[in-house]
Amino acid sequence: MMMVIGLSLIISHLSFSSVAAQVKREFRGAWIQAVNGQWIGQSTQQMQATLIQQLDALQRMGTNVIIFQVRPECDALYPSNIEPWSRFLTGQQGKAPNPYWDPLQWMVEQCHVRGMELHAWINPYRAKTKTTNVVSTTHITQTHPERVFSYDGQLLLDPGMQENRDYICSVVADIVKRYDVDGIHYDDYFYPYPVAGLAIPDDATFAAHSKGITDRGDWRREQVNLFVKQIYKTVHDIKPWVKVGVSPFGIYRNKKNDSNGSETNGLQNYDDLYADILLWVDKGWVDYNVPQIYWEIGNRAADYNELIHWWNQHAKNRPLIIGEDIERTVKFGQQEQKMRLYVDCPNVEGTVLWYAKAAVDNVGGYATQLQQRYWRLPALQPSMPFISKTSPRKPRKLEAVWMSDDELVLCWTPPRGSGWKREAIKYIVYRFRPDEKVNTNDVSHIVAMTNEPFYRLPLGDGNQRYVYVVTALNRLQNESKGAKINVTVNK
Repeated sequence: MMMVIGLSLIISHLSFSSVAAQVKREFRGAWIQAVNGQWIGQSTQQMQATLIQQLDALQRMGTNVIIFQVRPECDALYPSNIEPWSRFLTGQQGKAPNPYWDPLQWMVEQCHVRGMELHAWINPYRAKTKTTNVVSTTHITQTHPERVFSYDGQLLLDPGMQENRDYICSVVADIVKRYDVDGIHYDDYFYPYPVAGLAIPDDATFAAHSKGITDRGDWRREQVNLFVKQIYKTVHDIKPWVKVGVSPFGIYRNKKNDSNGSETNGLQNYDDLYADILLWVDKGWVDYNVPQIYWEIGNRAADYNELIHWWNQHAKNRPLIIGEDIERTVKFGQQEQKMRLYVDCPNVEGTVLWYAKAAVDNVGGYATQLQQRYWRLPALQPSMPFISKTSPRKPRKLEAVWMSDDELVLCWTPPRGSGWKREAIKYIVYRFRPDEKVNTNDVSHIVAMTNEPFYRLPLGDGNQRYVYVVTALNRLQNESKGAKINVTVNK
């Protein structure tokens, strides 16, 4: 089945905000979460209908990545021999959906047919949320209770145990091997968010596994570092093109604790969650980083303006994507102000919307602004030369063929090349007037992105001449050189 995204070529006078958004590569994501219970009680048909409605709306507004929660509490929104079905899918942990379906496989297919990437979102250590009262007999908290601790009504896998790191990585390996996901994504639940007066119960683990580290904070950070490094290697050893992303809490450190920290006064990744995000970025243990800067410009404790500039300065070694709270942005009327800040921060390469439903519901007209201004033209994914710089060769045998009196089709042969770096999985079709310079960096000339080696040309009123250029993309969306053809339509 041919999948073509048709795009307008008419360029109107653009405001500052529109012009600023017309970069060729931009991560435009949205989080679709399960843990809020939005699907509990829905039938398979109802859930699929809800997701189709959301995906169609997200596609219209320009989204190109869906981050889909598949493992909220050591469970699964897909069939797994390792972990039980999630109660956030069926209402009862361990109970399969009826009628039976595989939500992860279905979402991969639905996203790909819409030209979107699908990143599978896992919560690494959380084993039971506060609202879960009954767990399956096959759940990790029942089969290995000695590897779990309780904190503030939750159960968590103890990050200090190598067995738990191996276990999480086995889950991730299973996903990457079995599904054509484009990314693995994990969020900010490392060691638990601290509660005043409540200590993390890891004395025994620290005593058994400290390995000479005397400071408890340094030891906890090292345990999380080991996990981050291991999960990255796990994914890339199986499929090097699958991206690994993290979405940490929005503050790394406050300046009062670290002279290189931000002018903020809030919970800290480094000190409170034991997550050394900058180390991971600098070491290349993640492929993209999405700090959750959910506050408004001018927030007294955590000013958005301060934080976006801080991350832009300190986290340059991997693509920096901003986690954006739609409802708070709308509440303070700051969508355009924040988009201006993106332009001020050259290392910012995109956005992930928190959360998808708020975008789909077009809260405060947020989605309308994306569709009509900021995301109006298409965008490829940010380049990741640290994974691979190799591109496919250009398409071959490009020609325009009349299939009938009223159907003219641009056809080409996929480029030669073996292996994922050379394999073409998608094509871009550009169109130029004969008097225009061919410039494939100008996204306004893109007329289609397609999975198929052909494109039906619009005939218009006939007697038209255009220059068409077709390029190939591999799994990282590295782009080939262009194959060019002059086409004259004489109806």
